[in-house]
Parts: sequence; C-alpha cells; structure tokens
Amino acid sequence: MKSFDIEGGKVLVVHHKGQLSAIGTKCSHAGAPLENGALCGDKVRCPWHGACFSLVTGDIEDFPGLDSIPKYDIEVVNNEVKVRANKALLAADKRMKPMTRRDPDNPTNFVIVGGGGAGATCVERLRQEGFTGRVIMITQEYHLPYDRPKLSKAMDLTPDKITLRSPHFYENADIEILQGVSAENIDTEEKEVYLNSGEKVPYDKLFIATGGKPRRLGCPGDDLPEVFVIRTPEDTNGLAAAASGKHVVIVGTSFIGMETAAYLASNNRAASVSAIGNSSVPFERSLGAVVGKRIQELFEENGVKFFNNTGVTEFTDENGKLNGVLLDTEEMIAADIAVVGVGVIPNTEFLESSNISRDERGYVPVNEYLESSVRGVFCGGDIAAFPLFIEDGASVAISHWQVALGHGRTAALNMLDQNVALGSVPFFWTVFFGKSLRYTGYGMYDDVIIGGDLESLSFMAYYCRGDRVVALASLGRDPAAAKYAEMLQQGKFLTKEQVADDGDCALKLNC
Repeated sequence: MKSFDIEGGKVLVVHHKGQLSAIGTKCSHAGAPLENGALCGDKVRCPWHGACFSLVTGDIEDFPGLDSIPKYDIEVVNNEVKVRANKALLAADKRMKPMTRRDPDNPTNFVIVGGGGAGATCVERLRQEGFTGRVIMITQEYHLPYDRPKLSKAMDLTPDKITLRSPHFYENADIEILQGVSAENIDTEEKEVYLNSGEKVPYDKLFIATGGKPRRLGCPGDDLPEVFVIRTPEDTNGLAAAASGKHVVIVGTSFIGMETAAYLASNNRAASVSAIGNSSVPFERSLGAVVGKRIQELFEENGVKFFNNTGVTEFTDENGKLNGVLLDTEEMIAADIAVVGVGVIPNTEFLESSNISRDERGYVPVNEYLESSVRGVFCGGDIAAFPLFIEDGASVAISHWQVALGHGRTAALNMLDQNVALGSVPFFWTVFFGKSLRYTGYGMYDDVIIGGDLESLSFMAYYCRGDRVVALASLGRDPAAAKYAEMLQQGKFLTKEQVADDGDCALKLNC
C-alpha cells in the first residue's frame, strides 16, 4: 500500500495478489492513515481503531466510524498506473452512502429504542439498504446521537462538538427522532412501545439498544451533588467545570476512571487527583498485573495518587457538601469532588413486565442475528448478551463502542430479513497522557506474555489461555492490534509458543 498525490489530493494505491485498487487514504472515523494499517484479503483495516474498508467498493465493513471511503477507477496503460478521481471525493477523502426516504404508501413501522451508537448505526443502515417505511428513534436524551467514547477523554467537549450527524441528515432521510422520552414498557402482543410521555408507538419490527447506566456504590453520601458519574455530556461538562482547581477522588481504576483521572491530571486541571481501586493495580482484570503496574507508574509520574486493594465506605460531608472519602481501611481522603467510575448496568428495567427474556444480570439474551426471545424484537449494544464467534458462540456482554456500532448494522440487516450473523472481532482503545492503547479479542486468560519494551511503553501484550492467544493489547506498536483482529476474524490465532519465541510476531503477520 502506498499513497500518492493527485490533483491536490491523495489516493491510496494497493497492489494485492496481482490486483490494483485505488481508494481513499484516511479512515473515515478519526483520519488514521490507512497505508499504515493492515492489508488483509480484499480489505484494509485501520491501524488506530480497527475499522475495515473494502478494496472493491470502499464501503465500511467493520466499525467504528459511519462513513465509507472513496473508490477510484484505476488501470494500467503502457506500464503506467492511471487513476481517475472525483475532485470532491479527493477533498473529502470519505463518502456517505446514499439513503432512501420514506414512501408514504409503505405502512411499515420500524422503531429503535435508544439513541446511542447502536441506534444511530441501525437507522442509517435501514435507509442505506432501501427501507422506505417509517423509521422512528426514541431517545431519553435531548441530544442527537453523539460520539460517547470522547466524553471521558475530553470532558469539556460540548454536545455539538461530538454529534455524529446533523439535524439535516436525519431530516433528509426521513428519520424521526423523539427526544427526551423513554420507553416504560413493551407490549409485544399488540406491538406497541409505551412511553413515559403517555404516548404509544406502534411497531412492526423493534430494535432495543437502551445502553447502560452508571453503577452507583449505594453507600452513605453517594447522592451528594459533588459525587459525579460519567455517562452524558452534562455529566462530563459539569465535572470538568466543578473539578477545576479542586481535590478530586476517583473511585474505579478501569477505563472510565483512568481516562477521567488522566484528563483531570493533565495540565493541572485539578489541584490533585487520587484513584481508588479494589485491585492491586489499575486495569488488572482486563490488562493484567504487569501491564497495569506500568500504567500505574505512568499515572504516578503525572501526579495521580493510588489507593489500591480497597473500597469506599462513605462519602463524608460538612453541611451537605462533600469533604472526604472514607475507605474500608478507615483511611480518610480529603475531597472536594468525587467521581464514581465502576462500570455500568444494563438499562432494561422497563422490560420487566414484558415477555422479552432477561438473564439474572439484566441483559437480554439474543441469537447470532440479535433477535431476542420474541420474534421481530432485536436487542444490541450494552444490554445484549450475544454469542461471540471467536469464543465458539459463548454468550457475552461487551460494553464497547465498536461492538455497539456493529450491532446496529447487524440488527438493521436482520430487521430486513437478510439473515446476517454477527461476525465482528471486539476492538477497543483508550488514551491517557498522549499514549494510545489498543486491544482486540476477548476471553479469560491464564498467562500474559510481553513483547517489546514495556518500560518505554512500546509493547505488545499477548493474553493466553492454554496455548492460544485470545487477545492482544498494544501501545506504540501499530498496526499490531489491527493485524491480530483480522487474523481472529479469519478464524486463525497465534499460539503461546509463537509469541514466547518472538514477541514482535504480531507485527509480522501476513493476512
């Protein structure tokens, strides 16, 4: 793969298995240079966040991101490669797939409950696939769908800065959005969604993607106004303003908690930042103790103080105002502001009186087509317990943006009776102090093998179960995660012996 200048723009020319292709040069999600990505079969995978694009059409085939990239005409004439490109596409370096509009003569109603990533992708894909019935999105927020992962990474971003699509986009595609209302019940016999506004919305097919809601500790003082959770722009904007120059205590040392800590510790936004975790190091469950220890050192170098292997007994106050966090070790940490980032629970209580099955944790079990226990009712995103193909169909619940976007696409296709099974490899990322960590795969592991240089934060971590590498994390080693995601996509995997012998082997993969 190599990019070339052409008429003031750039094209990416790919020579693979005797075939030439010419496509856009940048990932439509965050602008990563695709020539640094993973070339696998007839597609290229973004080196940063794992999105996939077809060499044949330029269409986006795996997420994150919403738009496709240009595909240009290419030919060889007298041993010279010639590319014909539309100048507008060259300038944009991405393209939006055409969408149909509603046909008033089509009486079919498709309803999407939830305005997050899964819901946003679903409504778009329905129109891209030519569905001309009524499309209704119901969201309890007063914002159009937005890029939720950015909230904990750049907490001062206002909703208009992270909105996925403009109001005109949804109007132009005849996608109706009911904002500021939530579903209170689903009557699957009458096929109606009951809203808290008193309205009833009829449906022919239904996609439920109501996401998660922040888990609270439930201890004394948990409801003080200075105790924040992270879920919406109002949460993060309010926290960013309140925490300026204050002593902040963060409960939770996984992704949300650590991203929040990194933001507040950067540029001395807070007077001090302390992090409380119930494990020995941050990220221990997901990334392992060795990687977690090195990441903790990075945070400590930036002024964050850790209280590990402990929990919170109480948020204390003086005259109704937070003044401290009491640990179960009886140690008291002074605090002006506290943030609780200890995960989410599925937002499915409204389904309790419906006949849509939920498991003991509140997740909705679905099949490989995302269909629930009720025919014609699909569920996805943070609320779904779905079969993961790289884990032999084991039922899992994964609260990641890339997974949610993929669920929206799959749900849309199956609402249109296309019988497309889930087939995306989980891929997520985090950023702290200018360092971007990528992770792909899934599964319990019993050993971690490190390749590269952990100390200098240029490494790959291989998560092994038995002789199989079930997941890979990388920092400063792109496109290792993208390459391994594609390998897993194809049903292949590295072995523990391979990575023990050569810690850089993920960079040498040839898809």
